[in-house]
Amino acid sequence: MAERSFAKEVQKLKLGAGETFTGEGILAITKALLQCGVGYVGGYQGAPISHLMDVLADAQEILGELGVHFEASASEATATAMLAASVHYPIRGAATFKSTVGTNVASDALANLASGGVTGGALIIVGEDYGEGSSIMQERSHAFAMKSQVWLLDPRPNLPSIVAAVEHGFELSEASNTPVMLQVRIRCCHVHGSFVTKANRRPPMTVADALENPRRDTGRIVLPPASFLHEKEKIAKRLPAAVDYIKRHGLNETFGGPGKVGIICQGGMYNGVIRALQRLGLADLYGDTQVPLHVLNVTYPLIEDDLVAFCEGKEAVLVVEEGQPDYIEQALGAMLYKAGATVRLEGKGPLPMAGEYSGQVMLDGIGAFLRKHAGDMLAPEVRAPNVPAPPLYEDLARTVPMRPPGFCVGCPERPIFAATKLAEQELGKHHIASDIGCHLFSIMPPFELGATTMGYGLGPASASAFNSPDAKRRSISFVGDGGFWHNGLTSSIGNAVFNRNDGVIVVVDNYYSAATGGQDILSSRATNRTKSTKHPITNAIKGMGVKWVRHVERTYDVGTMRDTLKEALTTDETGPKVIVASSECMLNRQRREAPLRKKAAAEGKRVVRTKFGVDEDVCTGDHACMRLSGCPSLTVKHLDDPLRDDPVASIDENCVGCGNCGEVADAAVLCPSFYQADVINNPTAWDRFWFGLRGRVISFLQSRRERRRLVFGESRA
Repeated sequence: MAERSFAKEVQKLKLGAGETFTGEGILAITKALLQCGVGYVGGYQGAPISHLMDVLADAQEILGELGVHFEASASEATATAMLAASVHYPIRGAATFKSTVGTNVASDALANLASGGVTGGALIIVGEDYGEGSSIMQERSHAFAMKSQVWLLDPRPNLPSIVAAVEHGFELSEASNTPVMLQVRIRCCHVHGSFVTKANRRPPMTVADALENPRRDTGRIVLPPASFLHEKEKIAKRLPAAVDYIKRHGLNETFGGPGKVGIICQGGMYNGVIRALQRLGLADLYGDTQVPLHVLNVTYPLIEDDLVAFCEGKEAVLVVEEGQPDYIEQALGAMLYKAGATVRLEGKGPLPMAGEYSGQVMLDGIGAFLRKHAGDMLAPEVRAPNVPAPPLYEDLARTVPMRPPGFCVGCPERPIFAATKLAEQELGKHHIASDIGCHLFSIMPPFELGATTMGYGLGPASASAFNSPDAKRRSISFVGDGGFWHNGLTSSIGNAVFNRNDGVIVVVDNYYSAATGGQDILSSRATNRTKSTKHPITNAIKGMGVKWVRHVERTYDVGTMRDTLKEALTTDETGPKVIVASSECMLNRQRREAPLRKKAAAEGKRVVRTKFGVDEDVCTGDHACMRLSGCPSLTVKHLDDPLRDDPVASIDENCVGCGNCGEVADAAVLCPSFYQADVINNPTAWDRFWFGLRGRVISFLQSRRERRRLVFGESRA
């Protein structure tokens, strides 16, 4: 169950020629694919492109009507390998995934695809997430494009430009027999706007048609001697064809008139550049600028003639290129040197080498460049302010404490790591290898577990070097159910079996690919009408050859989880020990059950919700529940009692009733200060009877206790 449904929005995909589409960038990309006659689409979810997969999943009926095949791929490599259908057949295909971690996984398939080339258009839509988004490491897609000679599009972040980039991407691919990578940043994915639509097109050849008429061209197979000719073909035929198409169709854009300075920017940086120029008084709200701009909607290959011509007659040019290395700036410098140009080239210097180019960074960098080379264009107060400009916003770091990333309210992964801490209290510290996913938050307080993370599904593999026969302790490694099916079954579990690794592997099974938005996977327990689910992880592990397998069905049982970990760490049995720890992602459970509860309550049906609270009179204020749980619904509360200085624990309204906070405080025994309350909508007569009886019993016991309490009377003179 994805975190967001696009069931209503996908109806916009049916818009015909001449109508106006209004909506989000992600949806516009999908509409553009259908307008281009795409034959098949595959992909793997990951921010900021996850919602594209969700849109495609919700649009299966529309895709089916057009004869478009869609599948949620097992990995980014699988998605890219799908594009092999476009190698011999004139079928347009698209793959989508997160970059750069996704591109890392896809690189083998990408290199082979680029080597042999394609007949039908092949478009790779990557969610570029450089900066403070959701990426683990800070890298760019640009290097992959250059390495494999895949053309890289980076459109301006508005819907008409994005749609045009999809259309030109397919045509450019077919014109040059080369796959094309379309790079969309987070602001591009989620920008809202409108564009005039075209009619959806059925693919001229579907994948079913291709199966009926198989083709084979040995010249496109990556195998000697053809593979030796592919490199020559890239330079002699494909690159000139791509350059010709880009120039003929004017894919790169120039704005503004002549001037002594200019700015060359990536297409995705255009909005930020214009905003900075607006704040400097050199552009208006409609993008009309006094500073000449050359916008690279195609960042690879670079069109040397256009770039040199733009720089001609200018004293200085600024290259706005987010991230490092500065590929574009270096390439442009070489072009200008060969052309004998005397223009001063700036880039990294006014602008930082690394880090996201936020609005303030752009303003500072472009402002510094213009003050140096074109100060007369700026207003006097901008060119030489008498006093430093006051900050637009206060430094929040000074007033707001840091909030480390952590688990959601009621997360079933939290008790797994609480149990790990409890096991380590008895058995000592262990080397712990982490993995990509929600469980990676275990490295943060309050758990502070995990030493490394090497890639999706590679947690156990990253601990394989510690498989020493001389070691007295076993390593512990974690992998999520998403990572397990993505890469972990073979790369981690299979590797551990083959090498007789004696470590402990914990598979965190929350029923979904939760970190990327709650998409269904092979082991999901939901019924999916288009996908095959309900395949137990334990069966796959045993099928891979693991002998020692334990399944903890309810992770909230901290005592059982702790004891299972202790057994795995101390057993005499050799070989990998695998624990599958299962409980449903609470967020997805809430999304699934909340509408059903609301509907049932509205229909007058009995609905029970479990909540927990803390008895202030019993709580000692040691806060073990918080230290071992870290649940966001737990907070502290100061009492008015002058005899109690320490604040007690308190549970706010965000509580989802998992009970972990009380249970983990004493490992399988609910802390006596915690109480459970059932909130009942539409109670029955029996519920009312028991409610009244309990109230009377409690009142009687309270009154009796009050009568027995020692009370000191007022002193008399």
